[in-house]
Amino acid sequence: MSQRRTRAARPQSAASRSVPATLPLGALAAGMGLSLLAAPVMAQNEPATSPTTQSTPANPTLPTVGVKAKNVAKPAAKETYQAVTTTIGKGKQELRDIPQSVTVVTEKLMDDRNLTDLKDVLRTTAGVTFLAGETGEEDVRLRGFSLAQAGDLYIDGMRDPSLYERDTFNYDRVEVLRGSASMLFGRGSTGGVVNQVNKQPFLMNQTEIETTAGTGNMYRVTADVNVKTGDTAALRINAMKHEADNHGATVSKQGIAPTFRWGIGTADEFTASLYHLEYDNNPIYAHRWFLVNGKIKPVMANNAFYGLDSDYNKGGADYATLTYLKRLGGGAELKTSLRHGHFERDLLATVPAYASGTTLANFSDATVLTRNQSKGRVSATTGTLLQSDYTNKLTLAGMEHSVIAGVDLSWDKGRRANTYAQTRSGTTLNTTVGHPDDGATFVDNRAPAAFNYFSSRNLGAYAQDMVAITPTVKLIGGMRYDAFSAHYRNATENYDRTDYLWSSRIGALYQPTDWASFHVSRGTSFNVSADAYQFELNSANRAKQSVVDPEKSRNTEIGTKLTLLDQRLSVGASLFYSEKYNERNNDPDSNTIILSGKRHAAGLDIDIAGQVTDKWESYLSWTWIPDARIDEAKGVTGNTPRAGDRPGLTPKHSGSLWNTYQLTPQIRAGLGINHRGSQTPPANRTIRADDFTTFDVMAEYIINWRTSLRFNISNVTNRLYVDQVYNGFYVPGAARSAQLTLKVTL
Repeated sequence: MSQRRTRAARPQSAASRSVPATLPLGALAAGMGLSLLAAPVMAQNEPATSPTTQSTPANPTLPTVGVKAKNVAKPAAKETYQAVTTTIGKGKQELRDIPQSVTVVTEKLMDDRNLTDLKDVLRTTAGVTFLAGETGEEDVRLRGFSLAQAGDLYIDGMRDPSLYERDTFNYDRVEVLRGSASMLFGRGSTGGVVNQVNKQPFLMNQTEIETTAGTGNMYRVTADVNVKTGDTAALRINAMKHEADNHGATVSKQGIAPTFRWGIGTADEFTASLYHLEYDNNPIYAHRWFLVNGKIKPVMANNAFYGLDSDYNKGGADYATLTYLKRLGGGAELKTSLRHGHFERDLLATVPAYASGTTLANFSDATVLTRNQSKGRVSATTGTLLQSDYTNKLTLAGMEHSVIAGVDLSWDKGRRANTYAQTRSGTTLNTTVGHPDDGATFVDNRAPAAFNYFSSRNLGAYAQDMVAITPTVKLIGGMRYDAFSAHYRNATENYDRTDYLWSSRIGALYQPTDWASFHVSRGTSFNVSADAYQFELNSANRAKQSVVDPEKSRNTEIGTKLTLLDQRLSVGASLFYSEKYNERNNDPDSNTIILSGKRHAAGLDIDIAGQVTDKWESYLSWTWIPDARIDEAKGVTGNTPRAGDRPGLTPKHSGSLWNTYQLTPQIRAGLGINHRGSQTPPANRTIRADDFTTFDVMAEYIINWRTSLRFNISNVTNRLYVDQVYNGFYVPGAARSAQLTLKVTL
């Protein structure tokens, strides 16, 4: 791919480590060779043979036999938008048995919408908003409540403990559980949790290669190779290479994820997997706004880069997982997993600002932008997790019990420099709005980072029982205990904090038919004050935090899950009331703690996924929050939201609709609508970002069963809108883009 120009040499990462230059696609050669040599290429149904030879009449009359074939080997997430089971509730469960709102984005939906990172996936799920963090990361909000930045994201049910750029190349699906869930997961989970489900080997030989080219000099190749290596064993390798240069906003990332699974379907099943991802990007960071009648007026282009060529956001993730699934008979299973990982992130970004005297009236391509401020963060995290979960169905006292229980231990160690910016006083690196990316660089002469060190240890144990008191009525009750301890130190100070906490969930299910389930539930959650990104303030605030109790929340929900149209279409709806108390908002950059006390959000979630007809497939995720309010606020000043205000980043309406229709046996078309209502920043009650609606389209041409072409256009009307917002700046939504993808199945 031709480059716009030779980029300036990047400085070495302050958190760098020796990482081999992985070439994912090259590493696939052996696996692809095995796949092509293996026979058969696609699994075939062998004809049934009788164990004995029998005589047959000369003119037999044979009964009519109905045959309904179903592929049980291939993952369902490749074939449909609909999900009927989940692993987010600990162990594999039917969605109808989860007494909370759940949204599942399957691999097919991610492919059809061309979603290449986790943030894109979350933008298609309702109730999700994004804070534009001062050091580049997106603080994700769900129902207006913050997902703990390193606490509410999971990989295969195990905590994903750090900040980094997550790609979808190894995703089978993404599961979003809304509402308090500490009974299952421990700390965090006020608004909910996000579970990234990795692809697993299956008992077929199959290779899929996707090559995508698009606007912004975008080029992406992914490969998914699955090789059946024995009657109960398979190897799967997923790999990705992605490059783009959109007017200076660059993306460069690659990853590989091999997984070997043996004993599939037997009493003793093992899985061993590795994951490697590395990236070196130069992203669009902060845009300044103008205010018109209290509303943010975005005017800077959404496809232009206003920083310096020496800016960067680089990092990666490496982890290994070993899982043992023991099938104990009678449906009982014991699943034990051990994971160890290392995660790094190093960001240096320029903060563009308008020159003195700039107003909306005199704004033009000639407007001068100053680039003399920077933001920086560097971090490295190492985490080890050991988790064991037991599931079983048994009959006691004449009633069926569905039991889940488990224990988990985690150890995290991290070093972070949250304010690792450059000093640029007296330096002039100005440009103009019309010529923003001028190739300018800044020599990185920062001293070595002054790290803060953080370590934590958590022991959690939980148990839940779902009792069928009648064939149609089930009662649910669960408890969890956590012992969380943390240690923090820097060059001059040491702090420790230990919390012992209980979490609970109770509920009831009414399931009158095999296609209808109704639920009511109440759950709790907590956020400890000593968690990784909340224990790094100035001395006075850290001393306060050493005695601050954890934040807590309660979530009450009543809803239904239906499978309609011959069980081809799943429909879910839930009314919820989420309440958080002893709430605090921490701002590491200003070294302050804002105690907003107590707030709540109440509304409705709707999820639809599956086939409306044989040709029409649909996905809808929509959240309506008509009632959201800060009930108590303590110690707030200035423009910070007060009691009675609507919390920031909590729009009334948000959602995403996606439909595809099979026009002919070879042509399929798709249309998507994405909407988010008006919202305020988290700590400024006087300004507001407008609502927005964007449109996406897709067309697919199936050349043959092996080959297809897919064309996607995102943000068709090139809407300029505020996607992520902070108190003093915003990040725009992505500009219109187009991609053409060639998919080949071998």
